[in-house]
Amino acid sequence: MEMASARRRARQVSGDHVVLLSACVVLISVTLLLAAAVSSGFGAAGLAGEIKVVGRATSAPAAVEDVDGGRRYCGDDDRDSMFVDGEWVRDEAELRYPLYQSRDCPFIDVGFRCGENGRPDDGYARWTWRPRRCTLPRFDAKKLLEVLRNRRLVFVGDSIGRNQWESMLCMLSSAVPDAEASVREENGSPITKHKGYLSFRFLHHNLTVEHYRSPYLVRRGSRPRRAPRHVRSVLQLGAMDARAPLWKGADILVFNSGHWWNQNRFQQLQCYFQEGKKLRLDMSVESAYQRAMDTVHQWVQKEVDASKTLAIFRTYSPAHTRHAATNGGSCAMETLPELNMTKISLERWPGMMQPVFGGLDSEAASELRVMNVTLMTAQRRDGHPAVYNVQPSARVPVGQRGDCSHWCLPGVPDAWNELLYAMILTRYV
Repeated sequence: MEMASARRRARQVSGDHVVLLSACVVLISVTLLLAAAVSSGFGAAGLAGEIKVVGRATSAPAAVEDVDGGRRYCGDDDRDSMFVDGEWVRDEAELRYPLYQSRDCPFIDVGFRCGENGRPDDGYARWTWRPRRCTLPRFDAKKLLEVLRNRRLVFVGDSIGRNQWESMLCMLSSAVPDAEASVREENGSPITKHKGYLSFRFLHHNLTVEHYRSPYLVRRGSRPRRAPRHVRSVLQLGAMDARAPLWKGADILVFNSGHWWNQNRFQQLQCYFQEGKKLRLDMSVESAYQRAMDTVHQWVQKEVDASKTLAIFRTYSPAHTRHAATNGGSCAMETLPELNMTKISLERWPGMMQPVFGGLDSEAASELRVMNVTLMTAQRRDGHPAVYNVQPSARVPVGQRGDCSHWCLPGVPDAWNELLYAMILTRYV
């Protein structure tokens, strides 16, 4: 019945001639989306929103509903649709975007400083995400600093989460005239790639913006006794990362995980999955990912005070790589987003377009909000560093494998943070 219902919804949207011309592509995409949505607890609204993105991706511009002569800002009722039902719009007048310049922000890794690393175009930094059903509030760094005064904003996840964290540091510090003096890493650590955590304090606002590196969110352990010789380590799917107690008490807690969940990586690490004391040598990566996400959700339900903490899970940010890709990977020379969603190969990212948080009631589900950026981000092949992830003096021009996973700053993560900004205002203002 769920499948039949989803197909009926897809037919209702398919009045657009683009969908009629691309029926096969849409049906394949809907099948993949349904598999994720039915088990995720997003319900019909989330699925319908994603079908509409596919169906209307190349149609007329989005319209924002007028309320009492004004523009209706995105609120709680839009928390699913504003991520998946929208479009990328370029700031042609170059009045608002980019929100900052990398040369003015000391909090960015060299690998994300594409412009300073010689990338000749800057159009990738001039696109913003515009929901169809509502409008996002214009980002105001000064206002956000006041809202976050005396608070903790914590990001937990992989290096893509770090990408978003650095973006937020730049967006906030753009309103701080003496940022290099008044925004400090609490332990004196520099912005470099690391395996621990960093915490920057905005001294004038008593605000900390923190990042904890935890690619899987659950605990990685050593080889169990009596395990086969080819097992070097395990992921303990039922146990959170050992540093999880440090995340409690945050006012905003943003999780992400997905980039490291692939079969090739686990084979290279000779890492397998463990549930309780049982070693699961035959468990699929997708099943393990879903089990880990259940553990994250259960931890949030048990350990996080929903009246104090806004807990968010940001979904998988698609990479645009091909096996053995060189000369910048499959994102090299890209300068424009893919605005036609029917050309997006959704099957490349099965099982991660919507996380599965099963086994919990609707009240518990509301304790962990989902920022579903997968589809919108899949359109942004142009936003990766490619070969501009190193300084010009270090670049190898021929045969270099480029970075088609992370994002240039300023760039795509700024759009995620504008969505986060809307969620924070809805909660605290």
